[in-house]
Amino acid sequence: MSFTLDPEVAEALAPFADADSTPPPVGDVAARRATLEGIFRYGDTAQPFPDDVTITDHELTTADGATILLRWYARKDASGEPGPAALYLHGGGMIVGNVGLFDGLVSRYVSASGTPILSVDYRLAPEHPYPVPVEDVHAALVWLHEHAADLRVDPARIGVFGDSAGGGLAAAVSILARDRKGPAIAKQILVMPMLDDRTLTPDPQLAPFAVWSWDDNRTGWQALLGDAAGGPDTPAYAAPARVADPAGLPPAYIEVGQLDIFRDEDLTYALRLGQAGVPVEFHLHPGVPHEFDFIAFNTAAARRVIADRVRVLASL
Repeated sequence: MSFTLDPEVAEALAPFADADSTPPPVGDVAARRATLEGIFRYGDTAQPFPDDVTITDHELTTADGATILLRWYARKDASGEPGPAALYLHGGGMIVGNVGLFDGLVSRYVSASGTPILSVDYRLAPEHPYPVPVEDVHAALVWLHEHAADLRVDPARIGVFGDSAGGGLAAAVSILARDRKGPAIAKQILVMPMLDDRTLTPDPQLAPFAVWSWDDNRTGWQALLGDAAGGPDTPAYAAPARVADPAGLPPAYIEVGQLDIFRDEDLTYALRLGQAGVPVEFHLHPGVPHEFDFIAFNTAAARRVIADRVRVLASL
């Protein structure tokens, strides 16, 4: 029996399918940026922007002297008592995106969950290859802990949250923080995360549904790692699936669609975490491809995944 798209999702995605388009070749970052930024912008603005969330920008100077943007989203009715917070890392295959393309998305999570979020404008490959993106994220995690009192955040209740490449970075910074003995991470929320630079061979069962394809994946990993992508020496701080021992990592929430090319690597990562004694909540959603909820947000499947993410954010 072959896979099929969820009918509601298929209907929502149909206007975005262009049968006449030719995918860009492996390595063409510019073409992917042009396409994906447009999709991100549409998905972010097609839904209402909540009116109960405030946005405040901060700047972080990194160890190598760069300045990156940190954007803080909080509900206007937040109490004065210290509470949870999440560090958010956007998707984009390590090569696309910025915090401004996800203002609506993050604001909606904050409005629904009550948990404030710090979104990180981490630097992108190939202009800034490994280890720059994960070091930017770690620096932002340190900043959030250092400013916890000012932001009314309980430092014991800070989670990391990301989707796609951002999910991979959330997993990577969890490993990095464990190995550096801090800062503490209460939970890693990994939404269809990009974890393994060895996911390069097409699966014919999934190929018809590959919103993010194997050529896209090769492009992203090669931008981040160069010729080392897919080889024997990739560090776990770049590709978390490479971690030798997952013991001691933060509890994890992991979800992926059954029609996503990241399905197997995410399943395997959840299994390895559980076998190492890490508490894991895992969801495999049938009939949906990568990042489907960004466009098909009015479907029952999207409402289910968003409800789960909001629940986990609220529980930090």
